[in-house]
Amino acid sequence: MFTLNGKSMVVIGGSRGVGRQVVEAGVRNGMRVLAVARQEERLRQLARDVPGAEILALDATGESAPARVLETLTPDILVVAAGAFPPAAPLHEQSWQQFSVNWESDVKIAFHFAKAALSRPLAAGSSVILISSGAALAGSPNSGGYAGAKRTQLFIANYGQKESDRLRLGLRFSALAPRMMPDTELGKHAVAGYSRYLGISVADFIKSIAAPPTSSDVATAVIELAADPERTKGKAFIVSGKGLEAVAA
Repeated sequence: MFTLNGKSMVVIGGSRGVGRQVVEAGVRNGMRVLAVARQEERLRQLARDVPGAEILALDATGESAPARVLETLTPDILVVAAGAFPPAAPLHEQSWQQFSVNWESDVKIAFHFAKAALSRPLAAGSSVILISSGAALAGSPNSGGYAGAKRTQLFIANYGQKESDRLRLGLRFSALAPRMMPDTELGKHAVAGYSRYLGISVADFIKSIAAPPTSSDVATAVIELAADPERTKGKAFIVSGKGLEAVAA
């Protein structure tokens, strides 16, 4: 493991939820951190709350977004945590637009930034960490294409590592698949949707989640991967309240 003090980190989706927790953890560990998100007011609030955090407002789904971000700060650690809220309805009640929303956001963002890391390329030794979801492994029948989109993010991390190795770029790709986090906006959205779907109370649904992580747990996992990239490169990990567990991508 090595110290992160003085390293640079870019967090895509850094204004809320897991992304914001990663920004805070990065600053605490002495890193220069750039938070990137679409909503400028959220970013301004983050800058007020976390002295030292830098901000950049843009739509990360745009094809030109990686170039603008990497021109602002070339990171030692690139964290992709951005994504859309999925629908909260069973398959037959969704439109295609609802079903595919996470493909047009989460997957597109991961694709563009992984491609940029390989094509630019980032400096040898840099890490790319994609934040996926436990739904990528367990499925999620009440959220349309979300589980498939998050599974594809695991594949993108795996493919990115293979290409880095093949081209001898020295990059380290990894992915995290956190279980449902009831403390985040996304987690609360999912909890409410599944409670309705199953016809049980929110409290009972939360009780049914085995060792749910907090957004802070996931941020801690990101720091752990960033500090020990050789051990974790090319791998995917479930994140629960018990910590990291390696899984096959």
